Amino acid sequence: MGFPSVLTMAHRLAADRIRPGDAVIDATVGNGVDTAFLAKAVGPKGVVYGFDIQQAALDAARARVAAEAPETRLELFLASHHRMAELLPARLMGRVSAVMFNLGYLPGADDVRTVVTRPETTLAALDASLAFLRPGGVLTVVVYTGHEGGREEGEAVDAWARALPASAGQAVLYRMPQLPQAPYLIAVERK
Repeated sequence: MGFPSVLTMAHRLAADRIRPGDAVIDATVGNGVDTAFLAKAVGPKGVVYGFDIQQAALDAARARVAAEAPETRLELFLASHHRMAELLPARLMGRVSAVMFNLGYLPGADDVRTVVTRPETTLAALDASLAFLRPGGVLTVVVYTGHEGGREEGEAVDAWARALPASAGQAVLYRMPQLPQAPYLIAVERK
């Protein structure tokens, strides 16, 4: 049977907080797995906002959502997640039920070793995400450390979560301690 994967746990945490018609954010679209999950969760009256710096990622996500949740409104930005405060409508501040991150690189891309998430943009995006979350909303961050720069990014995200004031949110860590190189999940529930 086993414990759920970090991605499954991130989806469970988000599903508990998303209601049909909500606005949600996929901060790192990738191949669109989280994007499609979010689209199904918010349904045809909701909207999914997504960010990625690679057009191939946005194309893959758009195709996945078209196949799995074609009625859901999808707004994708060919931009880094650190620009979400600049690009998203101000009316969303404090109204988003879930923001999801999958750090690392785009699986299957030709340039998986060079196009990766970076601590400086990820930390800025995490700060912006908290401003968009409604009270009780959740921020999930799946951290991959097996690529160049991944360990350093993971350490930066860990430090960010540890330093988060309790008045802003409660952070939890979901990790397999026997497999320190395995991906892990940090989640924050907005206060």
